Amino acid sequence: MGDQVEGTVQNVLEQETLKWVFVGGKGGVGKTTCSSILSILLATVRSSVLIISTDPAHNLSDAFQQRFTKTPTLVNGFSNLYAMEVDPTVEHEDMGGADGMDTLFSELAGAIPGIDEAMSFAEMLKLVQTMDYSVIVFDTAPTGHTLRLLQFPSVLEKGLAKVMSLKNKFGGLFNQMTRMFGMGDDFGDDQILGRLEGMKDVIEQVNKQFKDPDMTTFVCVCIPEFLSLYETERLVQELTKFEIDTHNIIINQVIFDDEDVESKLLKARMKMQQKYLDQFYMLYDDFNITKLPLLPEEVTGIEALKAFSRHFTSPYQGLCGKGDPVERLERKVSALQRQLHEAEEELERLKRGN
Repeated sequence: MGDQVEGTVQNVLEQETLKWVFVGGKGGVGKTTCSSILSILLATVRSSVLIISTDPAHNLSDAFQQRFTKTPTLVNGFSNLYAMEVDPTVEHEDMGGADGMDTLFSELAGAIPGIDEAMSFAEMLKLVQTMDYSVIVFDTAPTGHTLRLLQFPSVLEKGLAKVMSLKNKFGGLFNQMTRMFGMGDDFGDDQILGRLEGMKDVIEQVNKQFKDPDMTTFVCVCIPEFLSLYETERLVQELTKFEIDTHNIIINQVIFDDEDVESKLLKARMKMQQKYLDQFYMLYDDFNITKLPLLPEEVTGIEALKAFSRHFTSPYQGLCGKGDPVERLERKVSALQRQLHEAEEELERLKRGN
């Protein structure tokens, strides 16, 4: 345990060239809390920050206790932190244009797996590119979705090729089809191609930025359990394959060895966690690993997020090992006295109830 070097996310805050910060991992490990706190911390060192949720569950609104939509909204209590929630599956219906064209796009979306997501992502990136945010934080959906998001340029390329092959195959029929949809003679395959091309350009431009370690980094969030370790390893390998920089891991829900941990269950859990923590440190010895304590309550609302953010910038220390033996024993006695007092109060309440 002693040779484990405690890391923080300070390196992310200090990297002034960063434009895109992805936060991802398995479902239920606290990605939204971590991305929210990261965006709050970035807002203290950057001129403007946008946090985007691409998770259909949309927990950003819960984390900040404020309703967000697909339009960037200023987070209450901040002058430079904005949040938005994008639903990747339905967004393409809102892209504007003639009804017929949307119908055609829906048909196209059905023919090419993933193109609807790719197109909505391209639309969102186009929107984000026009706004002048200093840094953009992505609270991504669970791992599988995140990896799909990184494959979008090739998905759009396939879509483009498919439209071209349809055009070559059916020629005039393609134009007749667009007229049947009620789009008039002035509308044809060129407009569809133009729209797809435009999105492809945006995605390719952004994809170049995603592969630039000066501009983009991926923060992996996990918990000290086998499945989460396995998922993190898969994620890191995929990110390496896509040439996306990652050198920060946040391990959430760690039970620290504090004096008031008297429960056998907690002690057993702590032992199990330590086994996986050791594996994380062994596998990712060149990463900044930030450990966050398991709390008895959820971290929601600006104040709670701000209070918890201190564990992101300075390593959490359990009470164990702090102070001399007399002090430690005194703390243990006061914790036991508090437990006894609570138990006596509970007993009184039950007696009164009877």
